[in-house]
Amino acid sequence: MNSLNKLGWNSYFEENFKSYNAVEFRPARITAENKNNYLLITEHGEVFAEVTGKLLFNSDTSADLPKTGDWVVISLHNENTSALIHDILPRISKISRKTSGKRTDEQIIAVNIDLIFVIQSLDNNLNLNRLRRYLVAMNESGAEVIILLSKTDLDPEAEIKAKEIKMNFPDNEVIPFSALLNSGIEVIKNKLSGSKTAVVLGSSGVGKSTLINKLLGQELLKASEVRLSDSKGKHTTTRRELFLLPDGGMIIDTPGMRELALWNAGEGLSKTFSAFDELAYNCYFSDCTHTHEIRCAVLEALQEGRLTNEEYESYIKLRKELKYLESKQDKFLQLEEKRKWKSIHKEMKNFNKKNKI
Repeated sequence: MNSLNKLGWNSYFEENFKSYNAVEFRPARITAENKNNYLLITEHGEVFAEVTGKLLFNSDTSADLPKTGDWVVISLHNENTSALIHDILPRISKISRKTSGKRTDEQIIAVNIDLIFVIQSLDNNLNLNRLRRYLVAMNESGAEVIILLSKTDLDPEAEIKAKEIKMNFPDNEVIPFSALLNSGIEVIKNKLSGSKTAVVLGSSGVGKSTLINKLLGQELLKASEVRLSDSKGKHTTTRRELFLLPDGGMIIDTPGMRELALWNAGEGLSKTFSAFDELAYNCYFSDCTHTHEIRCAVLEALQEGRLTNEEYESYIKLRKELKYLESKQDKFLQLEEKRKWKSIHKEMKNFNKKNKI
């Protein structure tokens, strides 16, 4: 397994793989998801693979299927040129969001990551409320979250803005960089030392592909142009893909996200807005909503200027969104349970009917 260590294989995955027959099965890591198959890397190199019918049948949702970054249990075929995926090893971390639209489903962005680089560019992309939303979702993952500020060459006040971001988010490291000037690139490289896996997230046009090209040392990914009118770029990246870096470590490129709907991010909300949780302990009502109640410590802090209106409004909006998602999930689970028992009763009725005959 030593050759897999550079891919992120460690004692955690080794322990979970022990229950599988080492003669018949091999571990491999998913590097990309295609429409009908997966690209993965093994001790023998890269191969394409498909999931077994059993794994597909036992997967209730898309989230139960392999994702980029997953360690999977495979069997090799056709002289090690193709493979079947039999199982997924337990994940150490996961980034999720709610699928777009009305459905209440989980969409997994990446798994088994150590670092999350959230990029905001210093043209017209910098937005504190958007950054707060990203941090709430990412702080739920179990990975370390680092804020990257790109295109510092375009903003003479880049250093001042970096300090302001750090003041707003003291628990997160902030790294300004410029791909054009090569400033800050070495700092980012050093974060990926060893066999760490990072994922790059941000809106289209913030410089994700450009950064990854710098880390790879070659123009492997196509970087899109950005419209000057609104600083928005095209979705150059169309799939999530894991790349091995020449100096060690791995990085996952992701498509730019127009929407980041939260998914089960209660802990992430608490981490991102830790000051609110501390204040809430002093609220008179234990179920205080922090919107209208008397003797609300959060509202008192807002009135006294210890919290800004922007922070407060962002917190209330995200908290409300999570509460609404929770209620929708409860209704969804109730409907699923109802359908399940309806099916069971139907089967029992048919069974009894046959026995009577």
